Amino acid sequence: MLNCFIHSAITTAATTLEPTSAPHLSGLGPGRIAALVGIVLALVGVVVGAVAMRRAARRIGPGHGRRGAIAALVTGPTGLVLGGFVVVTARGGLGTGHGFGGAVVAIVVGLIGTALGGVALARSRRVGQA
Repeated sequence: MLNCFIHSAITTAATTLEPTSAPHLSGLGPGRIAALVGIVLALVGVVVGAVAMRRAARRIGPGHGRRGAIAALVTGPTGLVLGGFVVVTARGGLGTGHGFGGAVVAIVVGLIGTALGGVALARSRRVGQA
């Protein structure tokens, strides 16, 4: 009798501890695609802003990073806005497959790209005046 009780307790515990099956989402939905595009745009802004900041700091050679800074100030906020749009329109939270996690990453990376572009633009103006 005790053996039967232990066996039923173990099987009940095992079935309740199994992860619930989430809806199977295969492929890329519109939320995921928009979040990925936002991440790519924001990442381009970070890379271009970092290169422009490096050029502005050198103060030698052709160009002072002004074009790169402007490009970073366009692509960074674009990725940020696209990520914000996905966050606002996502029908679920993290792990639901609507691109919410990617959108949050796009917002953070977009802020970094915008900041790098702004600093590079300020440095390029300072170099151009000297």
